[in-house]
Amino acid sequence: MGTTAVVVPVPAADPLVDRARLAYDAAAALGVPAHVTVLYPFLELAEIDPATLAELAALVASEPAFPLLLQRFGRFSGVLWLMPEPDEPFRRLTAAVTARWPQAPPYGGQWPDPTPHLTVVDLDDAQVFSAVEASVGARLPVRTRVHEAQLLAYDGERFTCHAHLPLGGAPLG
Repeated sequence: MGTTAVVVPVPAADPLVDRARLAYDAAAALGVPAHVTVLYPFLELAEIDPATLAELAALVASEPAFPLLLQRFGRFSGVLWLMPEPDEPFRRLTAAVTARWPQAPPYGGQWPDPTPHLTVVDLDDAQVFSAVEASVGARLPVRTRVHEAQLLAYDGERFTCHAHLPLGGAPLG
């Protein structure tokens, strides 16, 4: 309870990945939307006062809004994911938030330089991976615009959006 995460929601991917995520990704059942993680875990919710939230919002706003393409899958051990293109804005956001709050390294320090990704399946099953790749892959690509991050907070049962964090309003390139 009180765990937080900074994520970039990707609602345009929901129609393609919701079914697989609900079946094969426990985070979906906890209310976590289709997303690319910026930083998890972040600070405990009790540590996030208005000044901290304002500083986080300013860091996120320093990254301009950008177009996003999801068209290819990647695999980690036990994870099937969609590759965000470009991935550099996600990497910059993770680096900026981690530099400001080094006590909250990505994934608790397990992966200090994480690969940006949108998890579709979190289950080590090659047959499930193949079936989901075929089903979801037939409906790719997803083209959208990233315009915000969110601070999610866990209340003991579900993750909910604690704050919307808009990206900068620079024109898309």
